[in-house]
Amino acid sequence: MRVVVLLGAPGAGKGTQAPILAERLHLPHVATGDLFRAAVRDGSPVGIEARRYMERGQLVPDSITVKMLLERLAQPDAADGVILDGFPRNRAQAVSLDEALTERGAIVDRAISIDVPPEELVERMSGRWVCRESGHVYNERTNPPREAGRCDLDGTALVQREDDKAETIRARLALTLASLAEVSQHYASRAILHSVDGRQSIEAVTADLVEALSGDPRSAGIA
Repeated sequence: MRVVVLLGAPGAGKGTQAPILAERLHLPHVATGDLFRAAVRDGSPVGIEARRYMERGQLVPDSITVKMLLERLAQPDAADGVILDGFPRNRAQAVSLDEALTERGAIVDRAISIDVPPEELVERMSGRWVCRESGHVYNERTNPPREAGRCDLDGTALVQREDDKAETIRARLALTLASLAEVSQHYASRAILHSVDGRQSIEAVTADLVEALSGDPRSAGIA
């Protein structure tokens, strides 16, 4: 099983690149946000556990998130591996994921970080719109929808979140980037971390990601 962790701050382009990589590599794209929504909607046992925390406005414990991920990895389409998006978010989660995968006889094969400077992230996210129905992400500058205000995939309305204001984004990024640095260091210590420049075009970033995922990670220009 090949487990790829896609890292990057909000606005770095993970939501754009993960589906492209999934198609190129023939691996399912597994986003923790989607897993939570599906589990809660379907009323699965782990979804019921997660909902108890979500309804109280609390973070879902890592143990529940990992359990949800392991259930997803057990699905037939994930037999060859997955691309993880949105987890781990901190070092403790990275360690929990490693331990859970080890029990399954698997490991994180690669961790790829899409790097974008903070102020560039602020500019990107202040122009971000999301699909009301499924959370598909668009950006006025870098990834606009074909029809203004409508999702390309399901045709539902695009909305802008209140927390996508510049001052809110800067405060959130300060915390997010600190945790992300811990995760990056965790995978760098295993010599499986590779960084790509997220300021390039979508096509160029995709090309760099595909190159980073080929060959031996220890000889691929690891950051």
